[in-house]
Amino acid sequence: MAQRKPFNIVIIGQAGRLQYEAALFAASLRHSAPGFQGRLFVATPRAGSLWQKDPQVRNRGVLELFERLGAEVLPFDSRIFGESYPYGNKIEALMALPKGEPFVFFDSDTLITDELSDVPFDFDRPSASLRCEGTWPKPTLYGPGIEQIWAALYDRFGLDFATSQDRWQPDGHWRRYLYFNAGFFYGACPHRFGTRFAEYATSIRDDLPVELVGQSLNPWLDQIALPLVIHSFGGGREALVPGYLDGKTSCHYRLFPLLYARESDRVIEVLEEVAAPNWIKKVLKTYEPIKRMVYQGRGAKVRALFDQDNLPRREQVIRNRIKSNGLWMR
Repeated sequence: MAQRKPFNIVIIGQAGRLQYEAALFAASLRHSAPGFQGRLFVATPRAGSLWQKDPQVRNRGVLELFERLGAEVLPFDSRIFGESYPYGNKIEALMALPKGEPFVFFDSDTLITDELSDVPFDFDRPSASLRCEGTWPKPTLYGPGIEQIWAALYDRFGLDFATSQDRWQPDGHWRRYLYFNAGFFYGACPHRFGTRFAEYATSIRDDLPVELVGQSLNPWLDQIALPLVIHSFGGGREALVPGYLDGKTSCHYRLFPLLYARESDRVIEVLEEVAAPNWIKKVLKTYEPIKRMVYQGRGAKVRALFDQDNLPRREQVIRNRIKSNGLWMR
């Protein structure tokens, strides 16, 4: 078997919830992927004019946990988005990574559950998470339709719209058009990828195509620009072999009540194993959702509300059932 190219990982960490999720991600990576040979960066936005409060991680316990887990804190400047669109952190952080070295971005609310070095990445053909719903666009009654909206974006950036489509899906169905969850994505060079990502996102935000008038950009801007960026680099929906990310190798859980409600027994096992050591527990238990869900058993109560082999199809139904039983936390 050919030697796979080493790569770096980047996640976002900042004061508040993300710093604890980032620590849990790092712990799960070291537990589940001992063969990973790259660097793990926790990218943290510096304080500046685009932030009302200092977003940097200053919690000493969390910083010590990062160091012990081999996670490198990587400060970056917010020049485009900042507090007005914090999802833009994943765009701006890319420019702080080592130039020319392959990267994988993960949302911080992710667990690594198997050997990451076994994932057959082709960094010259980028891709991203297909674990998504048709959240954007939402065509209005009098148009334009979903195809016209996406076509306008491809035209804006001189991209071939026809080759991006899944011809197995009918016209007008959201899955026909390239769309990803930005919970993970990867590429060959973070600077090239990040520059183009920022260019496309700011062009859409600051000079809205007329076909997008009436469409919400918040919080969807990163997921609107991402498929365009991926297509521009020759990637797409089939660039990554299915079953690894968002499968046996990683889990983008998003919120702890949702994790306990719908994820596999393996994910629960990894979560509770990596959170168990005292030197990790003493830090993570200072974050209330982890304290109550993981350490005080609220997660097990949430899990008992559902049959994981027969879950409600709509996430809102899951949320409502958890809330009606007084077990919701975020």
